[in-house]
Amino acid sequence: MALATRQALAAELTTVTLKNCTLRRYGSANDGGYLMCENLTDNVGAAYSYGIDTEDNWGCDVSRQRRVVVHQYDCFTPHRPRCEGGRFDFHADCVGPRRETIEGKPFDTLSAQIAQNGDAGKPLLVKMDIEGAEWGSLAATSNEVLDRFVQLPMELHLRQADEAAILAGVRRLKQQFYLVNVHYNNWACDAAFAPLPAPAFQTLWVNKRVGVLDTAAPSPAPVSSLNAPDNPNKPECGR
Repeated sequence: MALATRQALAAELTTVTLKNCTLRRYGSANDGGYLMCENLTDNVGAAYSYGIDTEDNWGCDVSRQRRVVVHQYDCFTPHRPRCEGGRFDFHADCVGPRRETIEGKPFDTLSAQIAQNGDAGKPLLVKMDIEGAEWGSLAATSNEVLDRFVQLPMELHLRQADEAAILAGVRRLKQQFYLVNVHYNNWACDAAFAPLPAPAFQTLWVNKRVGVLDTAAPSPAPVSSLNAPDNPNKPECGR
């Protein structure tokens, strides 16, 4: 990723404070945990968890608290996570910019998957950790569908080949969402990506329809103590 692009991206990744957001950590204490505004989930009709591997502690927390089904998508694992007291609906396909099959694995768009589950038009929680595939998937999603996302906790991944698309993708998200939290993944700390401390980081995006910006608060927002190192045996990036 070129230095000028990284500098522009770092400027775009400036967090803000919301007047009406009570942060809570959902999911794992370390890798796999995401911050969300606990009090801005009341009217959610369903949740989507993209990128599962062998566990979905985020989805389990969400399903148990909000009493909604969590649609899980991952075409790379046969594992079916369980959640006592929650409801999971596992789909053995992945998300991408178009409907296609790659090396025998099925892909479809966010819009199509949401519609197939009867959730078009519902307020949604959407979590994504799909190793860089988020950029093409979001680029193929209309503003109308994105507007159904109440909160979007997501791990972003930087890829040199897509640097212009990544910067454009962040700028597009900021038109509809407030960036409330950024936490760099300390499994991936890399000085080569300066001024960014790592090429992978968790983010929280809150829809501007529900979040109320605190214009008197400093920006970037103070780092929340609810953030935790993905690898508990290593210091956070930059420390």
